[in-house]
Parts: sequence; structure tokens; C-alpha cells
Amino acid sequence: MTDSRPIVPVILSGGSGTRLWPMSRPEMPKQMLSLTAEETMLQLTAKRTPTGERFAAPIIVANALHADMIDEQLGAVEARAQAVILEPMGRNTAPAIALAALAAGGGSDPLLVMPSDHVIADVPAFHAAIHAALPKVEEGWLVTFGITPDVPETGYGYIKVGEPIGEGVHKVERFVEKPQREVAEAMLASGDHAWNGGIFLFRADVYLDALASFAPDMLAAAQSAMDRAVREGVRILPDATEFARSPADSIDYAVMEKADRVAVVPVSMGWSDVGSWDALHAISDCDIHGNACRGDVVAIDTADCLVRAGKDKRVALVGVSDLIVVADGDDILILPRGRSQDVKRILEAMKK
Repeated sequence: MTDSRPIVPVILSGGSGTRLWPMSRPEMPKQMLSLTAEETMLQLTAKRTPTGERFAAPIIVANALHADMIDEQLGAVEARAQAVILEPMGRNTAPAIALAALAAGGGSDPLLVMPSDHVIADVPAFHAAIHAALPKVEEGWLVTFGITPDVPETGYGYIKVGEPIGEGVHKVERFVEKPQREVAEAMLASGDHAWNGGIFLFRADVYLDALASFAPDMLAAAQSAMDRAVREGVRILPDATEFARSPADSIDYAVMEKADRVAVVPVSMGWSDVGSWDALHAISDCDIHGNACRGDVVAIDTADCLVRAGKDKRVALVGVSDLIVVADGDDILILPRGRSQDVKRILEAMKK
């Protein structure tokens, strides 16, 4: 590290993860579930940056509904938060990070912003990328981590990697919206694009200054909400009326696409956002028939399926292939592999 100040991990845990219905629901979103390991996604995220010389205790930004669950899950892996900010309502990532930057004191401490529901298989590679980014972060750059793409994925945004400005660090040439298939194929072939994984490293003061320039209403709302916050131990409850005044916007739109000194560290670290049942199947350990089964599952003459049997449920399959079958509570989901994005259609139909 270029500095003695530890990095403050900021874990964003406000999402509802409805694409993994029926297991993931607003009251029990995917970051609170054990999907890829014994530990939950939130616990795995917290364990990636163990508190010590290099990392300070984390700041968690979460939905107020999940406060007790967060305390319980972090306690179970001996990860203690310095602050748990309970948003009165969701306003997307840019205001959430503003609350965290203010809670961290708004000074020159580096903040490592991580979603709570991603998988990183190669944690040493992630730590090496953080180390590479730090000199530029100290100089006031806003750094994002670009995931080395291996397929022409249309569900992610991309980053065009520009000229090198340091060891392993490049200028961001531009951010690219979620592309059409042929555009994604061309970007993959060009070799100079990375997936936008939504993980960032920057100084708290640099981020707040950027908001002052590009989203002053958002900064004012976050500041007022924190000034009037109720504090109970490590819990911070920002004022709901003030926070409601904030525009809802992602950090990409509010800051990263507008600021001048934006850098990217390309990294291959076994990353997945586990954004669908198909994505979970792709990163799961499968049996010799390509099945990823969890819970009480009986599979005969069955291949290439993802099967999840919830508590007190048994799922039996015979002579099928390429299915996703998830039984949880009173709900059962069955769909062909490759169509897990259609879960949102199911949720819309159920609302009617």
C-alpha cells in the first residue's frame, strides 16, 4: 500500500434479487442466501476483506427490513461492521455510496465499494487488483474493476479499456450500455473491453466532490439525511424525508460516466454476479451428468439440470435434461435452462 490508511470496505446490500425467485424474495434477498457455498453471499463478501492492517471494518448499506438478519449473518462469521446504514427506501447505488462516504467521515480514506451478491472465486487476484489501483486512488482517480470477459454476454455493461496510466491501470475510454449480441461479439473479439462488474475504489472526499459537481441535489439530500439520522450503536437510520428528496441514480450514470479521472483495472478473478439460475448453474460444481443439485433431490436418467429442493421438500426427476427446478416454500419454478431471465415475466404475471 502507498499509505498507512486502511481501505474501508463498503458493502451494498440493498438489492432484492428477484431474478432468483422463488428462493430470493424481498424479505429474504439473494445476498442473505447460501447459493454457492455454505456461507451466504453477504458473508462471503465480508470475508473477502478481513479486518486488519489492510482493511478497516466494513460499512454496510442495506434495506432497513434486513437489519437483524445482517447482524446475525456477520456475527456468524465474526465480521463486525463499523456502521450499518439502513436506507429508508431504495435510491440506487449513487446515493447509497454517498451515505457510506459520509459515514466514513468524508475524508481521504479509500472506499472499496462491493455489491453483496457477487461471487469472486480468485480472491488473491482481487487483492492484487486492489493493490494495483491504490497509487491512482491516492492521486484522486475514481477506479473501477473491469472483469475480463469470456463470453459475449448481453446482460452486462462494458468498459472500453484505454491507455495505460500505471502498472495494471488504464484510463477508461468509455462506458458501453448493455449491448446487442453482435456488438458484444465484436467487443469480445477486439480484446480491449471488460465487463463492468460494479466494484469501485476511490477516496471518500473525491467521490463526494464528484457528486457536488455532477449531482448536487443527491449530495444535499444524502448530507441532510445523515445530519438528521438516528443512531443506535453501529446502526445509522438516515432521515426518510430528506433521503426521499434524492434522485435515484446509479453510480455509473451519476458519476463515473461524467468524471474526468476515471480508471479501470482489468482483472480475471472468477467473477459472477449470479444474476440468474443459469448463471448459478454455470458456476456450480456439477456431477458427472452435469447436474447441480442441492437439498433432497433424486435424479434418474437426468442431465444438465439445476435442482434446488428447499427445506422439507423432495424433488424427483426422471428422464429429463436442461431444466431448472427450484422448490421453495409453497412455490415451485420449472423452466428450460437458457430461459432463466424469464423469471421476471412470471413475477409480473403473478402481480396481475
